[in-house]
Amino acid sequence: MPGREELPSTLERSSKKAQRTWIKAHDSAVDQYGEGERAHRVAFSALKHSYEKVGDRWQAKEKGRKGPSDPRAATPRDKPARSGEGVDENATKEHLYAMARRMGIDGRSRMSKAELAEALRKENRSRTRAAREEERP
Repeated sequence: MPGREELPSTLERSSKKAQRTWIKAHDSAVDQYGEGERAHRVAFSALKHSYEKVGDRWQAKEKGRKGPSDPRAATPRDKPARSGEGVDENATKEHLYAMARRMGIDGRSRMSKAELAEALRKENRSRTRAAREEERP
């Protein structure tokens, strides 16, 4: 199935460029590996090189910060690695702090870099869940 028809809801709320990145990677992966979870993983891995998840959508990384954002995007598929769920774990602590401030995460000034990343993942999940609930008729 073409990537446009399988576009995740977080990408439907994102820029057209982010959508094109995911669709192009997905469709290429389907051609190479067939339909299924692997095509989705490839598409998300490609997306994470240029975009990071902010709340319920994907936004372009700051200029000069391109590259894999978590161990899953940086690891060959045959090696186990966890996903950062769209949070750019390779960003500086200052960037993660700024994202946490922008999203209104309490207690951020006392958090380590790992704690900021986890708080951002949690807030992203919460905002995505809320956005999906609003979409339901």
